[in-house]
Amino acid sequence: MSLIPGPADPPGTSRSTSATIQPNILRCLVVVADERGVDLRPVLKQVGLDETIMRSAALRVSYRQGSAVIRRAVELTGDERLGLKVGAAQHLTAWGLLGFALMADDTLRHAIGTGVRYQNLSGAMVVWSAGAGEEDDAFVLRADLPDPAMDPVVAAFLIEEAFASVVTLSRLAVSPDFAPKVVEFSFPPPRQHDPFVALFGCPVRFGAPANRLAIDPAWARTRMPGRDPVSYASTLEMLDAQLASRRDQQDLLEVLEISVAQSLPVAPSFGEQARRHATSERTLRRRLAECGTTYEALVEGVRRERVEQLLLRPELTLRDIARRAGFSDERALRRAVRRWHGTSPVRLRERMLRDTGQTE
Repeated sequence: MSLIPGPADPPGTSRSTSATIQPNILRCLVVVADERGVDLRPVLKQVGLDETIMRSAALRVSYRQGSAVIRRAVELTGDERLGLKVGAAQHLTAWGLLGFALMADDTLRHAIGTGVRYQNLSGAMVVWSAGAGEEDDAFVLRADLPDPAMDPVVAAFLIEEAFASVVTLSRLAVSPDFAPKVVEFSFPPPRQHDPFVALFGCPVRFGAPANRLAIDPAWARTRMPGRDPVSYASTLEMLDAQLASRRDQQDLLEVLEISVAQSLPVAPSFGEQARRHATSERTLRRRLAECGTTYEALVEGVRRERVEQLLLRPELTLRDIARRAGFSDERALRRAVRRWHGTSPVRLRERMLRDTGQTE
């Protein structure tokens, strides 16, 4: 299969402390959970996202924040197919400029290619690629996880949400009768197949080699109702500018994270970071605000990742971990872990070791 690749350097969990994606999925997830009588606001607050922040157009959230909220939402709703519901509740206007570009595009196939090209601006939490399939000249859309070792519950949610949103948006854009030729999931068969068949309206397979959605050539060639070449071209210019800005922001976040990680247990002061970047504190603070974060939040994210890495080393005591991660004492470490995970360091360590197969 010849694929239109996603970004050459897609976001992944290795950069989980950086604010890397728009929170479109989380915003929709909150609405869907509300409809089921589940309030996710306390969960959002626990990972540093309150209602005011969530309303910000400039907000970017990390994969860690997104994954934590998704995992807890599935637990609270008890809905193993929550990803399908969230995907089915999506709409193009939530994607901002990118959504407008897709509506003004030429054909459904070309619009999907545009979405793949600018996926880092859509809030995607999977890595998209697309191209001609090997069978019947179908147009195939593929979704890969940014980290193959991702929590299976979160992984299933993300893939289901991804394909459900594509089908939902295609029906809204070209025809309510749209249906793929086939949808394939790499995860094992669920206990109930009916929700998948009802949503996709086509054969659905599980345990496949990859997560794929195939579209019949006739549907792929369908003209977009809002086709407007001039609007499309001008919108792409703005999207390209946004991508360039995002790369600059990501570079800044990565440099700062590396600097903090290399300096722990004592993180460099904000003033020291400004001097290292040959800029004023005011300018650096503004640049971080444009990234949707603060230096304090970035330092905490790096420290949190360090704690999680150290907890996987059974030979280290909590005092050792507190000292190496830059906490004043064990009590400060316990408070931080409770804030991040809602549990104690001891229980978190037990769960992490069990999940990685280091204990029975």
